[in-house]
Amino acid sequence: MEHTIKITERLPHWLKMKRAEGQDYSRIKNLVNSQNLHTICKSGNCPNIGECWNRGTATFMILGNICTRHCKFCAVPAGIPLPVDPGEPQRLAETIKVMKIRHCVITSVDRDDLKDLGASAWAATIRFIKEVNPGVTMEVLIPDFQGRKDLVQRVVDESPEIISHNLETVERLTRRIRSRAKYETSLEVLRYIASSRSTTKSGIMLGLGENEEEVLQTMDDLYSAGVQIMTLGQYLQPTRMHMPVYEYISPEMFEQYKNVGLQKGFAMVESSPLVRSSYGSEKHIRATDFSKNKT
Repeated sequence: MEHTIKITERLPHWLKMKRAEGQDYSRIKNLVNSQNLHTICKSGNCPNIGECWNRGTATFMILGNICTRHCKFCAVPAGIPLPVDPGEPQRLAETIKVMKIRHCVITSVDRDDLKDLGASAWAATIRFIKEVNPGVTMEVLIPDFQGRKDLVQRVVDESPEIISHNLETVERLTRRIRSRAKYETSLEVLRYIASSRSTTKSGIMLGLGENEEEVLQTMDDLYSAGVQIMTLGQYLQPTRMHMPVYEYISPEMFEQYKNVGLQKGFAMVESSPLVRSSYGSEKHIRATDFSKNKT
């Protein structure tokens, strides 16, 4: 049985979001701006920005704020990026120290313009954060690096607790919404990460026109690739220039997908309309033991 609703101009009540405000929210906003850093929370128009920033957590985005890809679902600006800022890793590490957080999430724009696709900046960022913040745990949400395993290995070598790469959608819709990424390339990246014994994570958006059978097949593909943590959330159209929402999936259907995912064997499944890939990331550290014990 499908749980969807017809698209209207008004969002369903379960997608109503709290206004982003509060003392901690303002503190993090000022820190990010003063250090010339970027967050996917703001650049990606995340609906959970108020909740997360008031908890003292944020998902930082490295390598600038301009992506070389033009994916139809993403609110991050696309175009010709600025040169890589060599001081960014140090500033980010110091900002995390000032925030006094014990778990951080790092992501990046795609940098297809760079010879190493940004891998060296990724490695330096992880290294600086760990040096400046002993004991900090980390999730990194990486691009596909065009499927180059030598570049993925540079991230693996820095030993972040969780390495995530999003599949974003089902195979049939990949070409329609992802400008250069390929479904099988993303799966190969995830297989490689999982083979390194790293805790591996991925996520997809719902409401783009996929059907239930395709979602279940995607779950099977991710689990077979060695993914331990999966996220499912509702796609929301950032602007009228982006891919329109095909349908809104009910909270009940998201709960069904969560139960199915757990039955299939995932260590953790985050599945609800407002879930985004880094939402609740601090809880996913518990899956590291699952990763070490999985054969």
